[in-house]
Amino acid sequence: MGKNLGMVDRSLRIIAGVVLIALVFVGPQTPWGWIGLVPLATALIGWCPAYRVLGIRTCPVAKTS
Repeated sequence: MGKNLGMVDRSLRIIAGVVLIALVFVGPQTPWGWIGLVPLATALIGWCPAYRVLGIRTCPVAKTS
């Protein structure tokens, strides 16, 4: 399970996750905000299972010499 998320992707996921979780406490106070845990968790571990299935990789590939 190698990393497949780049820094920009991870940063955007953290922001989106925090905003969605904030919806639980402020704004419409809907429990749907807990879905923000998914992008937050994937950003923190740096790996997205959906990207794996789709063959997407935003993380720069390490060069082997």
